[in-house]
Amino acid sequence: MRNVIGLAFMAALVGFVTAQSPKPHSAITPAPRDKGWMPRHDKFVEIAKAGNIDLLFLGDSITDAWGGNGHGKDLKGGPKSGSGSEIFVKEFEPLKAANFGIGGDRTQHVLWRLQNGEFDTIKPKALMLMIGTNNSNGKDNTSDEIAEGIEAIVKEIHKRSPKTKVLLLAVFPRATGKDKDAQAAQTAKINAINDRIAKLDDGGKTVKYLDIGKKFLATDGSIPKEIMPDQLHLSPKGYRIWADAVAPTLKELMGS
Repeated sequence: MRNVIGLAFMAALVGFVTAQSPKPHSAITPAPRDKGWMPRHDKFVEIAKAGNIDLLFLGDSITDAWGGNGHGKDLKGGPKSGSGSEIFVKEFEPLKAANFGIGGDRTQHVLWRLQNGEFDTIKPKALMLMIGTNNSNGKDNTSDEIAEGIEAIVKEIHKRSPKTKVLLLAVFPRATGKDKDAQAAQTAKINAINDRIAKLDDGGKTVKYLDIGKKFLATDGSIPKEIMPDQLHLSPKGYRIWADAVAPTLKELMGS
């Protein structure tokens, strides 16, 4: 009788764990990209090994354009210019900041990078994460799948550096759909992602969630081209808005 009860309990427990665990899908399956991507990852691993990083930016092309070490050089041998590079050098590098953003990355690529050297040797005080928009195109991933990918990244960060405070940004608004219906569907998906990941906020003990998306919008809800020229990537003005919106919170997380 005890064996029967024990087996029933174990079956129920397995069923519960299975129900609570995300089903395998691309957004939570760590994956590298092409050969052209790998040297950028390798450079970030090199930067991480050098250490002296108290603040880390992590994400895709929108983060990539903050520039900094590891983001290439211009024709004169200086740092490659990104829309946010001047602000990054002046305002964030003095905080011992590094930028591990790579254009085109999805949640699964960031997850792979964290598991393959970029986070093995550093324990930054704070990390700013904004990722997921590249997973949101068409039927690539559902909102829940993308949110699960973001959750997996946050979990991986804290697995490797429990004391790092994560400033988790809402996925930024965009208007790149081929028509109004496609744009509306993508906006709805992004809103659903943000609604779910907002629940990771624990008051800044480990995660602080911040939605600054409305700061990029006009009063009618449209995205001004002077802020997002292609309705996705930010102009220097957009990076100024971003910096002003997050700097106080980043400094608070780094000091707490």
